[in-house]
Amino acid sequence: MKRQRLPNTDSIQELARFWDSHDLTDFEQALEEVGEPVFVRSQGASLSVDLPRREIQRVKQIAKSMGVSETTVLREWILERLHESS
Repeated sequence: MKRQRLPNTDSIQELARFWDSHDLTDFEQALEEVGEPVFVRSQGASLSVDLPRREIQRVKQIAKSMGVSETTVLREWILERLHESS
């Protein structure tokens, strides 16, 4: 039987698909304990923006084509515009 390997990706979607079809106990030898947090919450605040459905769908399409989340696309756009206007 061929030994399976852990995925080498930062994509939450890819990791979720992988772990939906695999068991952690099959990879015990490949796991390592870490001393520091791997995921750290952002110190920023959240902001809700209402957009027409058409624009939301467009943002989702763009995000999917870039392989990132919608919030990542919007955050980058906002930061770019803020940087341009300063």
